[in-house]
Amino acid sequence: MESDRTSSPSSPKGWGVNFSTPRNFVVKFRSKCKETFFPDDPFKPISQEPNGLIKTKKTLEYFVPIFEWLPKYNLQKLWYDLLAGVTITSLAVPQGISYANLASIPPIIGLYSSFVPPFVYAMLGSSNTLAVGTVAACSLLISETFGEDLLKKDPNLYLHLIFTSTFITGVFQFALGFFRLGILVDFLSHSTITGFMGGTAIIILLQQLKGVFGIVHFTHKTDVVSVLHALFTHRDEWKWQSALAGLCFLIFLQSTRYIKKIKPKLFWVSAMGPMVVVLVGCLVAYLVKGTEHGIQTVGPLKKGLNPPSIQYLTFDAKYLPLVFKAGIVTGLIAMAEGIAIGRSFAVMKNEQTDGNKEMIAFGLMNIIGSFTSCYLTTGPFSKTAVNYNAGTKTPMSNVVMGICMMLVLLFLAPLFSYTPLVGLSAIIMSAMLGLIDYEEMYHLFKVDKFDFLVCMSAFFGVSFLSMDYGLIISVGLSVVRALLYVARPSTCKLGRIQNSVMFRDIEQYPGAEEMAGYVILQLGSPIFFANSTYIRERILRWIRDEHEVVEFLFLDLSGVSSIDMTGMETLLEVRRILGPKGIKMVIINPRFEVLEKMMLSHFVEKIGKEYVFLSIDEAVQSCQFNLSTAKPEPCS
Repeated sequence: MESDRTSSPSSPKGWGVNFSTPRNFVVKFRSKCKETFFPDDPFKPISQEPNGLIKTKKTLEYFVPIFEWLPKYNLQKLWYDLLAGVTITSLAVPQGISYANLASIPPIIGLYSSFVPPFVYAMLGSSNTLAVGTVAACSLLISETFGEDLLKKDPNLYLHLIFTSTFITGVFQFALGFFRLGILVDFLSHSTITGFMGGTAIIILLQQLKGVFGIVHFTHKTDVVSVLHALFTHRDEWKWQSALAGLCFLIFLQSTRYIKKIKPKLFWVSAMGPMVVVLVGCLVAYLVKGTEHGIQTVGPLKKGLNPPSIQYLTFDAKYLPLVFKAGIVTGLIAMAEGIAIGRSFAVMKNEQTDGNKEMIAFGLMNIIGSFTSCYLTTGPFSKTAVNYNAGTKTPMSNVVMGICMMLVLLFLAPLFSYTPLVGLSAIIMSAMLGLIDYEEMYHLFKVDKFDFLVCMSAFFGVSFLSMDYGLIISVGLSVVRALLYVARPSTCKLGRIQNSVMFRDIEQYPGAEEMAGYVILQLGSPIFFANSTYIRERILRWIRDEHEVVEFLFLDLSGVSSIDMTGMETLLEVRRILGPKGIKMVIINPRFEVLEKMMLSHFVEKIGKEYVFLSIDEAVQSCQFNLSTAKPEPCS
């Protein structure tokens, strides 16, 4: 290809544009796949190693992160991790029992779920701070998906289906991580997660009123209206003693949270609060023989480690739709929450986490968990925050928690059988009050009204309809917004900044000088079938709005990452429309992929290489030199 040309007296000259031979399909396809699935290029440092043994070692460290941090481990780190592990265990026991109660499964399953999964995550997880455990939102969503009728009809089948849905969750999460499809999680925007967690907190708070008031008969529906209706319909079951105990527990827990807020170094006070509630509740219930006085307790908890449950996985076609719905929806939410929390705390410690490694770790964690009597686990915010504040250094804190949970299961589990449900309700309510992020919602309202709408749609959808409908509505609005960005891309008119060669948006920089005879437009998105009509109409409108004679239309394609045949035909159509009016179209700085397509489709030949420039300033200089003699080109 010619790199330099003699300019025609009637046309501007293209300067420095690289019209190299387009790459072949295989090269472009490989490059595209690499950018899509491996944007961080994780294997480059490995491939650059000349030593085969070191290359193997680094490959193993990449896929199994424990081999990276364990050889560097020392006693100083162990001390911090030991403290953090014991601290989060004190939170894991009451939360495990409480969230299992939310999922309507035996409390011991909640304890099992904090024993096996932490060991798996410690081996495969990329976050040094994330603490593994069950979460309230997914626990309630599981219960809502399988329903009260199935629970009453066959409790064993209900539990087996939960194990099966956990297995499906694990396979789904592992597949996303293995095939590096973390892009799917991006559709759960920050606004969606904020609204979803807030709405979930509201309905979980209301559900706990059953335990606070000691009500026996209560609805399993989760919407606000149904819960409030059930609460006031069964006023005859309200027990003031239970309500008073619940209020005292809640005030105590909120006080510990307030202490942590004003004095962060006393984080352990808040972390130990739930365990204190459980121990005090157990002691009181045991001494006064609470069950004889109507105080509902957790019930028998057997000693022993997790029994195998692989034989209970049920793939009956009758229940598969429910299993897949519960597994995929809860898996997506748990994964998005866990990855977001891990990244948030990693930023605070100036560290990085790998989203795809996290998905693989979560997936294997849940697959192995489903084989060992565990239900869905991820990285809960409250436990991770405690782990961070306790000064954890590595994932070893999860190993410490797993060992502590093993000791609890082997020796202490029966002691927790006296735990009053009112105490668990208070623990859950205290945790949920921290999930309603009013400040973030207000921040969204101030910064971006559409983000606020997305957040509120999730919040009210979850609160008044159901968790899955709230999520669908919010994600749907987010997708609509993304489509609007694509279908209605931003375009702006550029002017020259005084005494410089820079051209900027005249709306953003009112002092920028518009150049007589020129319309310089910047396109800021891919040009393809979905937005080509809009782009054509917008360009022509810019031309119509000009009060002076236009000689040149400059299209700055620096921000156009790709273009399809419809997009190129649209630009040619604009050129044909403007040609009879004596207006020449000039292309500025097309990106590599865009220029390749323009060359392969003969677009460049049709408009002429002399009308493609590297920069706006070069194009302006050339056009100014030839403006008085320029003649319209014949239409293509």
